Amino acid sequence: MRTFSTLQIALGASALLHAVVLTTRFVDPQSFNRVFKDTPLEVILVNAKSNDKPEFAKAIAQSSLAGGGEMEKGRATSPLPPSALTDLGDAAEDAQKKVEAMQEQQTQLLAQIKKQLATMPPPDPKVAANDPVQAEREEKRKQLIKILAEIEKRINEESARPKKRYISPATREAVYAIYYDSLRRKIEEKGTSNFPELAGKKLYGELTMIVTVNFDGRILATEVVETSGNLTLDRRAQSIVKGTGPFDKFTDAMRRKADQIVVVSRFKFTRDETLETKLTSR
Repeated sequence: MRTFSTLQIALGASALLHAVVLTTRFVDPQSFNRVFKDTPLEVILVNAKSNDKPEFAKAIAQSSLAGGGEMEKGRATSPLPPSALTDLGDAAEDAQKKVEAMQEQQTQLLAQIKKQLATMPPPDPKVAANDPVQAEREEKRKQLIKILAEIEKRINEESARPKKRYISPATREAVYAIYYDSLRRKIEEKGTSNFPELAGKKLYGELTMIVTVNFDGRILATEVVETSGNLTLDRRAQSIVKGTGPFDKFTDAMRRKADQIVVVSRFKFTRDETLETKLTSR
């Protein structure tokens, strides 16, 4: 067996030490940590999983999920639930007119199809079943009946949904303005006489709330969409609205157009210890 001298062992150890030093990269610890601070991972919940783990994770989730959606365009995100605030103002008026126009078109189309079916002659038993003219007519009849069923189903589904009317400063019908004014006065009286307080101190601030009222005057829902910054005040404001109801029943004119009304109001609890509400569209 070959033996190495002390000098050879020392030279070998020196060469190995230099190789380790030369291949080691020294970096600023603060810069190194900054890489992780500046590239955080989002924490999300996924409703699917895959056996393959992603090569480069873009978020933290409870399950591995590689792919999904159009990856070259980035991870798809679910939009937030539509807010009633986006459906108010002049946009709500226009949207309401479009819905009514579409419903009118559906009704007209339904009447046309029924009329067309009524004018089509019934199948003639004397004519051979493979007659091309009769076969084409029967195929058309089947298509019309199918379209008729789809339209009737859509109309029935739309009729089953409660019709909502969004009340905003752009609402022009006097009947809704009168109803809102009565609702506003009752809420202000209730809020002023039961001014919110905590531990003996009055709570002041402003918030925006969506109030949904049923046709029989019951409060169906309250939602604070712009907080006062004080959760206690927000909750007290909701309690005031719920405690004020039920309101008056809808008039016949209101009932013909709506099953429910949705009102967005700005609530202001003033230093004078009064509640002021104002109809708003945002």
